[in-house]
Formats: sequence, structure tokens, C-alpha cells
Amino acid sequence: MSSTAIPSACWTVLPAEMKLSIVDQLDLHDVHAFSKVSHECYQLSVPALFRCVNIRSAEALHQYAISVPKSYNRHIRQLTICTKRAKAQQKASPSSPPIRVTDALTEVLPYCTQVEQLTLSLAASLAKAVIPCFEELSALDSLCIDHCGDEARFPLSERLIVSIAASVPNLRHLSLDRVTRSALHAPDLVGARPFVPVVRGDDDIPDHPVLGHELRLPSLLRLPVLKSLRIRDTHLGDPHWATTPVACSLEILDLGSCYHESHDYNRICTERIMGTIGHTVDECALNTALTPQTFAHAKPDTPRPLKKLRKVHLTPLFPVENVVDTLATLSDSPVESLSVECHKDDVVDMCSALEDFLNLRVQRGQTGFYQHLSEITVSTVNDLADALDIGVQSTKSRVAEELSGESADAVRRLREYCRDLRLGATSKEAESESLSAEKAAANATRESASAPAAVPAGQAETTHGQTQA
Repeated sequence: MSSTAIPSACWTVLPAEMKLSIVDQLDLHDVHAFSKVSHECYQLSVPALFRCVNIRSAEALHQYAISVPKSYNRHIRQLTICTKRAKAQQKASPSSPPIRVTDALTEVLPYCTQVEQLTLSLAASLAKAVIPCFEELSALDSLCIDHCGDEARFPLSERLIVSIAASVPNLRHLSLDRVTRSALHAPDLVGARPFVPVVRGDDDIPDHPVLGHELRLPSLLRLPVLKSLRIRDTHLGDPHWATTPVACSLEILDLGSCYHESHDYNRICTERIMGTIGHTVDECALNTALTPQTFAHAKPDTPRPLKKLRKVHLTPLFPVENVVDTLATLSDSPVESLSVECHKDDVVDMCSALEDFLNLRVQRGQTGFYQHLSEITVSTVNDLADALDIGVQSTKSRVAEELSGESADAVRRLREYCRDLRLGATSKEAESESLSAEKAAANATRESASAPAAVPAGQAETTHGQTQA
């Protein structure tokens, strides 16, 4: 009896598109194993292997620039680069050539034509030659620049950073940490108390085609497609925040404070910026208190600030004693969600302040005071490093710790009070799982509009398709 042989599926006869689709479904460990099978398998694995690249040091960046074929960079979607020396404590060998970070970046960035998220953790400023590289990154949507070096010795100039951001064609989300003011734009800070660091010698940064010579931080408001702006640990005292023509419609605004200045000075700076551009903001994070003076900074031809504000984040640096007053200042905004981060030692005081705010809400309920509020979230952080990284675009993960004693009792009372008011109350410790979350069905919150957070340099994470150098 003869039988007809049924041909078995063979990998070699599959079309390339189907093979790539199969590889794309594998996790990173399996992709690495598959790439070692043959030369063809390695070539099929390249797009998955280079989808997310994390370069952890200046030495790794130099090695990557000279070793990885430039054609591979077109597969990168998420790129994280840290330029801190891996062996900073060791004396460099006299025979070893110096690591030229700018040169290495110019060998990598122009070929990352499909990168969507870029995180640069810079130990020092870069040469102006790096600026044209960003003009080629048309797919870049989210840019995060963090200064991880010594600000006094190696400051990161605002002129360089603004020029870089303005050179990205379609930048929507921008996050900046520890950017230093330029002496060209802040001559009043030079040699004056409280001795805020300033950059000298950055006048060689060329004029931008759109911004011209005004490469100061407020000029970021002239980027037309910008939707999310996060500036932390940076001096925000430039008066041009109130006068610069605003071309963007910011939806997310996360403002930190300058540790060299007083709380009142930082509050005035925040109010000036909020009053100028807050009329389009949907979500904000606050380090400082706000007063009704915020609305006095509004331009005559713009709507009242913060009329669209739905989500408010209070950071661990926010003064507990100003919680009620600040929330009262925002009472005309349609706030739906309030999230509060605080230190574990402040949990009792913060919960008490939130109860006072809710009492005020009950007393003024007939006037529509916070009538849209549907959720309150309380989270804790363990140290200052965590406190500096929370907010709208928080990137760090932290170890969960349970509350106990008075702190747990305070959270329980707040949760029960919210339940009585038919509000959602969630308590979280350092972004851990919720201790409780009891929400009224009618008060379901909408999906967050936060920008996707870039993977921070140096974080020990392995995601699907991530290459680490």
C-alpha cells in the first residue's frame, strides 16, 4: 500500500518576513541562543538584539562606536547612553588614549535613524559638533538628558541642551536634570549670592536657525510639537519664562526646584511658569507650593491657567504645611486624580493634611469644590535620591516596604474617609503593590497621559530585545 508523503515544514523554505516575525516573538535569552545557530540566524536576530541598547559607560561607548557595524544602529528604538567613566577611581594608563565622548557619539547617533526614545546621562558637557547629529533623528519622540557629573567642575550648559532639543525635528517629550545656566543669559548670577553655578565659555555654540542666539531654557517653549516638559534640579529664575512667545501646547509639566535658592524663590519661579503656559496643561508635578499669585502671571490674551488640569502630583520635596493651601489654589481646575509621594517619616503628617483638605472639600461641596476628584494615591520614598526621581516621568524602581504603627493607622483612616466620600484611595510604598484600593464604580479614572519613561542609565534591567554594553 503506497502512501503519499506529507512534506514537513522546513525553516529554510520560509520567507524572510516570516522568519523575522518568528524571531520577534522570542524573549531576549532565546534570541541570543538563536543568533548563535548560524550566520543567517544571527542576521535575522540583529533587529531584535538591537531594539533596545543600553551603553553604561564612556569606555563602553567608545568600544561600541568602533566595534558595532553602523548599519545595526538603524534597528535601535530605545537608546540609553551614560558617559561616566567606569574606572573613575583608577589612574588611567599613560599609554591609553583619552576617551572622546563627543567623537564617539557622532559615530553612533547619526545612524540611529529609527530611535524613538533617547536617554543621555552625561558626566560632562559635549562639544558643539554633536548638535548636527540630532537633526537626523526624525523618529525621536522622547529625549531625556541628565547631568551625572560634578556641576562645579563640568557644568552642562543650557545653551548646548536647548540647541540639541531644538534640533530634533519631532520632539514631543523632553526631560532635563541638573542643567546649568549660561553666564551669557544670567549675568546677574555671576559672583552673586547664593552663588548658583553658571557656565562660561559657551558662546561658541552656534545660533539656531529658529531660536537664533536665544539658547536659554525659556526658548524651549518655542518648540511647536513639544507636549511634555520635565525640568528638575535646575535654576528656573530666567525672567524670559514670562515673555517668551509660546508656540507649544504643553500637556504635561513637571517642575523641580533649585537647591541653591530658597523655597520662596523657587515658588515664585514655578508660579511664573505655570501662569504663563499652564492654560494647556493636563498633568503636573509640584515641588513647591502655589498661591493665587500664579494666575497673576497669565498673559492677557490667554485663558486662565490650569483650567484643563486633571492630574496633580505632589513630590516628597513638597512642604506638607502647604498641601491644603496649594490644593485650594487649584480648586477651579477639574482635578480628577491626586497622587502624593512623601518620606516614610512624613506619612502621618501628610495623611493629616489630606484629611484637612477633604474636610474643606466637604464644607465647600455645594460650590463644586473638587467635584471631579475621584482618586487619591499616597506613595512613600526612602531617601533623597528617590525623591529627586519621582513625578510625571519617574524612571527608578524601588524596593517595597510595608508601613506599620502610626503610619499604617494614618493611611487606614485616610482610606476609610475616602471610602465614606466615595473616592478611590490607594496607598503604595515606593511603587509597590497597593495596600488597598477601593474605588467607586462611577469614579473610574481615565488612562494616564504620561510620556513613556526612558530606561535610566546604569539600571540593571533586561527587557525584550535589549542589548547592554
